[in-house]
Amino acid sequence: MSTDQKDRIIAGGEELFMQAGIKSVTMDDIARHLGMSKKTLYQFFSDKNELVIALIKKNLNKDECQIHQIIETSGNVIEEMINMMKCSEEIYSRINPIVIHDIQKYHPDAWKEFQNFKADVLINTLEQLLKKGIEQGFIRPDLDVKILAKMRLNQVEMGFNTSIFPVTEFSPWKVQYQLLEHFNYGICTLSGHELLDQYKNAVTSISN
Repeated sequence: MSTDQKDRIIAGGEELFMQAGIKSVTMDDIARHLGMSKKTLYQFFSDKNELVIALIKKNLNKDECQIHQIIETSGNVIEEMINMMKCSEEIYSRINPIVIHDIQKYHPDAWKEFQNFKADVLINTLEQLLKKGIEQGFIRPDLDVKILAKMRLNQVEMGFNTSIFPVTEFSPWKVQYQLLEHFNYGICTLSGHELLDQYKNAVTSISN
């Protein structure tokens, strides 16, 4: 079976999910959106749940590659943090919080994929970043990196909780940015603050 066609179905499903949430989108909707028969759709995915799991896995693999690229190309831990912020802006600005809610409530297997990724990749990567920052003198040495790494990842989930931050009142990206900036400045030493300000000012002047 064609990998290109499978990827096209995943991309088409993601497009509709981001617009309307997962629960309200049917396999009929996806087939119609892609201009293909539902029979063709079911050649690749037995049901919507399987499609959602495939979509989550694809995006998590992409996120892991981006994280590794940022680590490899950044000169120090503060530059990593700034580049992570820019990467996060791209991701969070297109995420519909309803999608997060639907995955948690209706697709537990897909949500488990994310939880495993968080435990195996994200928390470990953040712990290593914090340790490296302490060695470089930019992150406060009094921090417990395990606690801070877990706290940060749960902050992200909280930011997408629509019962706390209703989408009618809050921009998901602005919420995530505020939480991330609060975290970054909270963990930095004075020299870390200075470098963080330098990078932020440079990014702001480029964007203007």
